[in-house]
Amino acid sequence: MTDLSRIRNFSIVAHIDHGKSTLADRLIQLTGTVAERDMQEQLLDSMDIERERGITIKANTVRIEYPARDGHTYVLNLIDTPGHVDFAYEVSRSMKAVEGSLLVVDASQGVEAQTLANVYQAIEADHEIVPVLNKIDLPAADPERVKEQIEDVIGIEAQDAVEISAKTGLGIPDVLEAIVTRLPAPKQGDREAPLKAMLVDSKYDSYLGVIVIVRIIDGVLKKGDRIRMMKTGGTYDVDDVGVYRPAMTSAAELGPGEIGYLNASIKQVRDTRVGDTITHEKRQCEAPLPGFKPSIPVVFCGLFPVDANDFNDLRDAMEKLALNDASFSFEVESSAALGFGFRCGFLGLLHLEVIRDRLEREYNIDLITTAPSVVYHIHMRGKEGEEPEILELHNPADMPDLTHVDHVEEPRIKATILVPDEYLGDVLKLCQDRRGIQLELTYAGARAMVVYDLPLNEVVFDFYDRLKSVTKGYASFDYQMIGYREDNLVKMQVLVNEEPVDALSMMVHRDRAELRGRAMVEKLMELIPRHMFKIPIQAAIGGKVIARETLSAMRKDVTAKCYGGDATRKKKLLEKQKAGKKKMRQFGKVEIPQSAFISALKMDS
Repeated sequence: MTDLSRIRNFSIVAHIDHGKSTLADRLIQLTGTVAERDMQEQLLDSMDIERERGITIKANTVRIEYPARDGHTYVLNLIDTPGHVDFAYEVSRSMKAVEGSLLVVDASQGVEAQTLANVYQAIEADHEIVPVLNKIDLPAADPERVKEQIEDVIGIEAQDAVEISAKTGLGIPDVLEAIVTRLPAPKQGDREAPLKAMLVDSKYDSYLGVIVIVRIIDGVLKKGDRIRMMKTGGTYDVDDVGVYRPAMTSAAELGPGEIGYLNASIKQVRDTRVGDTITHEKRQCEAPLPGFKPSIPVVFCGLFPVDANDFNDLRDAMEKLALNDASFSFEVESSAALGFGFRCGFLGLLHLEVIRDRLEREYNIDLITTAPSVVYHIHMRGKEGEEPEILELHNPADMPDLTHVDHVEEPRIKATILVPDEYLGDVLKLCQDRRGIQLELTYAGARAMVVYDLPLNEVVFDFYDRLKSVTKGYASFDYQMIGYREDNLVKMQVLVNEEPVDALSMMVHRDRAELRGRAMVEKLMELIPRHMFKIPIQAAIGGKVIARETLSAMRKDVTAKCYGGDATRKKKLLEKQKAGKKKMRQFGKVEIPQSAFISALKMDS
């Protein structure tokens, strides 16, 4: 049992690519937590995708022992959290489990949007924050300007910020000293009280089942205890407790203020909800910890195997992934155009990309991803004397008949964009084109901070890519959900040979429907191969066609054999051919190649 005054629990807050994982590596290396032969880059990021993209997807924890300059040895518990908005709820729970944060800012780039979002979460969790300026060895580094920026934009004192280079190891001992001297010890927990522990995160191990990362608030957790999850109601026998160094190391017990893991042969990650309270089954604590809420999918899309024979393999792969990721949900759906597949829910676009990449790479399945859509609230017209019903619409193809719909509400987000001044005009135009409402525009040095109220369905397509291209990669973007609002939204259908293609249905704003429809039919015109009969390609809202292109038929010159003679002979042959084509079109089936779906769904006006 470690003395509480010698424990420091902290997390690292940073924008993507500002050196968070590299700093964690250096802290582990300098304290000798891991033998030099086992050391590798991004030690706490274990997934291939995390290493490739340079991002953290799953929270990880590590226990470091540090002999400080005052002669005492301190136990430092670092929780390495994701930085991306999609995983904001997990980050907020991790923040509640620790008392302090290191705010890492790139000394050449300054404060970015994600830095802001996560540092506000740290301030909300009442953290002590130590600013750390990384990459001061770069020629472009300007520590004084960045310190001013931290003070102006975030509003925390930064004159005594620690200046380091995580890559070269410069200044790392000063960071360790700052953790010990400037971050607070955990609040006094009662060892004798009933067990109260926060479930910080969980991950699936194919041999041990679910491993749960916990922070003990009160009481003691030992091997053999029978525990209860207060929100889900599940009860389990604890097989093992311990700490990460960063390999799992068993311990006799975990006491107040400590962060570690427990293994209780739990079968599914779904049974362990982030933010839940763990207590003993017999001697329960009085009230659960505040703030628990299950993660709710925000973006939905269909995943279909390119080869229909891979459907069962895809189901198995998704079930295995869901073991490790409780926030990923899926259900079977079928499409006339794409066959059998799954309707999947994600926390956001990055989450969608990561799941899709893992399915394709780890399970070797080629996938078609339908256009991402968001959850709409459909307010139905109630019958006389009845309460009007509100439906949740996940898939635009399931939109009910408009005659029964009163109005449609769409989710809105508050987007924060930080951008160099010279690109501001392009960013404002992009946001206006996406039906954005400007909330504020302020300056932080030579960079503008613009806050917009935007519809989420305009962002899920390719907003981020467009933003990066119009600002040459210099803009940073972060968002949070702010609720639902009514707007003039309609379902746009695509019909090929007068048959609706449900995979290409989408919800659009009525003012932009014609533009979107025309772009879609023109794109399909290029992508669908010609048949022996002409094919009309239409975009329609209800029964009204708003855009149309006709793909001409492949024709044979039937008049080639007709040498000279009366013109009526040629006409007769052409009429005969025309009648044949008409009959063909009635019975003919248009085959749309899979590549056409992939290209059509990537497009956005």
